[in-house]
Amino acid sequence: MDINFLIDSIVNHQPQDHDLLNEFVLGVASGEVSVEQATAWLKSVHKHGCSVEDTVQLTKSMIASGAHLVWGEGPPVVDKHSTGGVGDKMSLMLAPALAACRRRVPMLAGRGLGHTGGTIDKLESIPGFNCKLNPDEMKHIVEEIGCCIAVQNDAIAPADGVLYSIRDVTDTVDSVPLITASIVSKKAAEGLEALVLDVKCGNAAFMRTQEDAEELAQSMVRTAQGLGIKTKAQITSMGQPIGSHVGNALEVIESIEVLQGKGSADTRNLVILQGGELLAMTDEQLSPEEGRELIARVLDNGEALEKFRLMCVNQGVEEELAQQLVREPERVLPSSQQQTTILSRKEGHVVNVDSMACALLAKSHGAGRYALEDIVIPEIGFVFHVAQGIQVKENQPILTFYHNRELSENEHMALQTLIQLSSQPCKGKERLISIVE
Repeated sequence: MDINFLIDSIVNHQPQDHDLLNEFVLGVASGEVSVEQATAWLKSVHKHGCSVEDTVQLTKSMIASGAHLVWGEGPPVVDKHSTGGVGDKMSLMLAPALAACRRRVPMLAGRGLGHTGGTIDKLESIPGFNCKLNPDEMKHIVEEIGCCIAVQNDAIAPADGVLYSIRDVTDTVDSVPLITASIVSKKAAEGLEALVLDVKCGNAAFMRTQEDAEELAQSMVRTAQGLGIKTKAQITSMGQPIGSHVGNALEVIESIEVLQGKGSADTRNLVILQGGELLAMTDEQLSPEEGRELIARVLDNGEALEKFRLMCVNQGVEEELAQQLVREPERVLPSSQQQTTILSRKEGHVVNVDSMACALLAKSHGAGRYALEDIVIPEIGFVFHVAQGIQVKENQPILTFYHNRELSENEHMALQTLIQLSSQPCKGKERLISIVE
């Protein structure tokens, strides 16, 4: 195989030979392509980029390197992907809400690394919840109840797993074509009809600026559409933590509160925004506004909560425990040994909640990973009693930190500075910034 021919095409900004590119990707999956050869190709793409057509072919080849789900007659198959953020728990509510609206949702999700939490880590804080499903098990559960959430595995797009591990150690992670192919290959392997992408931007997001977020969104939308998947991207703000709870078990609690028709309006509105779009994309008779009304209805009438309970049972949670979970999640999920509540030192309006500082403090107490082999402590995290734009009084509780070990003096001081107040009124910012389609 002439890897140099592919590399020369990249360097000269010419189309890569798609048969050779396919052979290369399959060789990566089988081990026939050496790490050195793969590294040279990755570094070329990282430095010079590649066209939409080449990115589509790369994605197709990644899908072909492993299993992919094929669906028979039935409701539309849909999913969403988020680039991650602090308190981003949408999948836990969105999958069952969509299932309650007669959509099939075979969701593949990942673990957290860095400052962002992973959907799988959140679900694994539920005793007995099994995320390790093979493709046949995923299909069976989705056909039975409408949704499942499984951890990404080697059966689906194995070439991506190999390339990602090399990207991680060769400083080639931040390449838009490579990010695109990695994300879209796993979503396309689910056999989707429609996909919504939630691309975060802000100081606690992978993409800091709107320009960078829109560049990634456009690349993913074009590539997914090139594979025949109806796709839209929503650029959303990651300046503030999403909702009221941050931390794996705590985010499950907030998700269940939203599924009970209560909970944070911020979280609920994002679920409705994403779900409504997917409903409209798969029903020509439905507008996005009507789609949002349907999602809101199943959140309020208990249908989405029942789908969540069924998903838990079908993925290993004992029936009695699942029933208690959806009624009183605090009694089922792990809880921290200590809680520290911070009171406001003055009256004022909440200007900012420092998402990144919150995430890093929680991570230092075990809420996240520094390396893939680290074990997450699910009960660590925050509950925010106020949000941006809210007026607070002196000595009013503004946040509670859930932790197991004693706090240092510096950590106590850091907790006092996580929420900034102003004497001037401040409006909470809208999450949705723009749409790419």
